[in-house]
Amino acid sequence: MVDLSAFLADNPYFSAGFGLLGVGAGVAVLRQGARRGADLMRRQLLVSMEIPSHDKSYQWVLAWLSRRGAETIRAADGGANASWMSRRIAKAVLPRHMAVQTSYKQHDNGSVSTNFTMVPGQGKHVFFFGGIFVQVDRQRNAKMIDIQSAAPFETVTLTTLSRDRGIFSSILAEAREHALAQNEGRTVLYTSFGPEWRPFGLPRKRRLLDSVILDSGVSEGIVDDVRDFISNGKWYDDRGIPYRRGYLLYGPPGSGKTSFIQALAGELGYNICILNLSERGLTDDRLNHLLTVAPERSLVLLEDIDAAFNRGRQQSEQAAFQQSMVTFSGLLNALDGVASSDERVIFMTTNHIERLDPALIRPGRVDTKVFFGNATPHQIRKMFTRFYGSEHASLADLFACAMEGHSVSTAQLQGHFVVHKRGPQAAVDHVASLIGTARSSPEQLS
Repeated sequence: MVDLSAFLADNPYFSAGFGLLGVGAGVAVLRQGARRGADLMRRQLLVSMEIPSHDKSYQWVLAWLSRRGAETIRAADGGANASWMSRRIAKAVLPRHMAVQTSYKQHDNGSVSTNFTMVPGQGKHVFFFGGIFVQVDRQRNAKMIDIQSAAPFETVTLTTLSRDRGIFSSILAEAREHALAQNEGRTVLYTSFGPEWRPFGLPRKRRLLDSVILDSGVSEGIVDDVRDFISNGKWYDDRGIPYRRGYLLYGPPGSGKTSFIQALAGELGYNICILNLSERGLTDDRLNHLLTVAPERSLVLLEDIDAAFNRGRQQSEQAAFQQSMVTFSGLLNALDGVASSDERVIFMTTNHIERLDPALIRPGRVDTKVFFGNATPHQIRKMFTRFYGSEHASLADLFACAMEGHSVSTAQLQGHFVVHKRGPQAAVDHVASLIGTARSSPEQLS
């Protein structure tokens, strides 16, 4: 045994193999230690925040990142105030892969409105915030579907080399402020997309209430009634009354029904949810769900309600599948059934109230009916002075006298004033052209 030990000790091949084995084992130990050390450092130093696509802040963060991407591009292009270092950093974090979000809507007249928004695409991106590099990882799981939007489930994960979790709160706060700033002083129009509401296009500038000229007392009456409803939620709750209110605006086309709803939303600081009952694929369940999950501080608008159900209850049930899958009874239940939601303001418009089933417009479903007729002398004078100034009141009286006995909508009046926007005298001189397009009043025909 002594001779064998001496032989192995003196054998150079054995010594080299044993040495290599020891080196390999040492390297493996070091590699495992380095891996564990890296994992430990990652857990201790890297902080991540995951934002799922169904969370409201998901779109806020994407829009905020899109804005920062535009700022980064401007810095990389070398703005006038950009330093050499800022340009180098901007080029280092310049987004390389973008995705487009397109909103599309085809209007009844055949025209199409689209809006494009560039956001960070799938994969990893880096941006600079508060002196710290933050990695953005946007991933899509094609095997998982978001139940609300029927779209593939997505997540955005923000990771930073900082133990200060306050950076994420700052990012979320800035993204929220950016989103709110985009809508400040504006009205957001929502349209239905599957089982949820999505903003359509860019927020619109709020329309002033006095820009819609109605007959004396009409506008004030509706505004006071809506404000009274909004401010008396506890009164409804204490008496066990469903806290919802419905309005029906009816009258000839061009009388300002939809325009007034837009102005009312601007006056209240509300948004508008537009729901088309003739939309293909709309069902009773989806209609009820959409009315239940309507965004807060929003007016729900059902335009041209007679177009969806204009042949009575029985015939509408039979014809429902030709346009959508909403039945008349489904609409009634969505408006005031057991499953209908509270804290809701619904506006319906129609050009033909006589075509509506009495069950649709009974109290509880429609609490207030307001007639929007053709322009009265009061409206004609007010619209004239609004376009040309109160100093032309005498011309406004002359114009109103010339229109006496003729029926004209406020939309026709506005079109006439736009054509002759250069001066009030031209509007008076060409009043005959307006009369030629206007229908004679029933009194004159009789």
